[in-house]
Amino acid sequence: MKRRNLWIWITVPVAVLTIAAAVFGKASWAEGMFQHRSSVWSERAELAQDELSASFWDGKRKLYNNASPCILQLCTDPFNYWWLAHVVDLSVDGYLRTGATSYKERIQDLYDGILSRNAGVWPNDYYDDMAWMGLAWLRAFDAVGDDKYKAAALALWEDIKGGWNEEMGGGIAWRKEQTDYKNAPANAPSAILAARLYARFGNKDDLAWAERIYQWEKNNLVDPDTGLVWDGMNRNGDGLIDKDWTFTYNQGTFIGAGVELYRATKKDAYLEDAAKTADYAADRMASPTTGMLPSEGDGDGALFKGVLVRYWGELVREKPGNEKWLNLLRRNAESLWEQGRKNDRPLFGLSWSQTPDDVVPLSADISGTALLEVMASLEKQGWL
Repeated sequence: MKRRNLWIWITVPVAVLTIAAAVFGKASWAEGMFQHRSSVWSERAELAQDELSASFWDGKRKLYNNASPCILQLCTDPFNYWWLAHVVDLSVDGYLRTGATSYKERIQDLYDGILSRNAGVWPNDYYDDMAWMGLAWLRAFDAVGDDKYKAAALALWEDIKGGWNEEMGGGIAWRKEQTDYKNAPANAPSAILAARLYARFGNKDDLAWAERIYQWEKNNLVDPDTGLVWDGMNRNGDGLIDKDWTFTYNQGTFIGAGVELYRATKKDAYLEDAAKTADYAADRMASPTTGMLPSEGDGDGALFKGVLVRYWGELVREKPGNEKWLNLLRRNAESLWEQGRKNDRPLFGLSWSQTPDDVVPLSADISGTALLEVMASLEKQGWL
């Protein structure tokens, strides 16, 4: 091919795209057409999902081990029910991203494995745990269409509603043996679940539940000046609010509840609440010098910031244009990939800016993989 003809072959389509951009009034339209083809975060998410399975999956039990490497009974005990709900979420993420049968099969295996480990029933003693599991199975139903996932979500929701009582002015209890202790971990995820159930099935009672739970949390556990979400109240039977317990998890779940109620009602106030809390998390919880989200310990704490970034991603979709939020997600994801891998394997620890310790908790790897799936989803939808 002659160079002149090659130049025409390249420039004419670009000119057409440029004209189209002008016609449609979007200066970045042509650029966006090319950007949407990028798949760097999708490829990284896939590598992380492969490593998650290679390092933690126990095919015999159809469950993930608690750590990698794991030692004897520490592989299986304790039964980290709510961590496994988030692994279901990751499998749904992978299926939505790729459509691969392997993810669909993994969702089915997890359904069998978790149900078997939980004595053949879905409920347990902790309302926050059940909210996470309900959310996971509702997403699985949406993605796969299997009615048993819908049934699991609805069974859990019925049990969760029984956690509401009028002690401390209302709210869902944290656990069945301590009905007067109310906290953000039980209430905001329950509000998200109720709002999503309303969106899927149109039961107005579910919307009423979502709004009532949300309003109780906002009235009792959210600082009206800053948007900071406190952890809980009456933990020690003294009626006090745990204002010194500030976790990324609670900011994430309140953001998520606001986003889902906005989607259900189109009331801007919910989205503004979510934005206020997101700004607090960005300005006060991330490092002012590096922009990195904090490490919050091992065990459950290692999963906390994974919860925040998942729902931060949902807020970005509903309230686009906030470069601060996008830059924070991007900064943490780039650091995770460049500095947070274990010997160049996408296995992630407590910090997203340091290589993991020799033993990696499942919760930490879920958290890092969730961040990559959020980035892959935003990339696919053209937000990056």
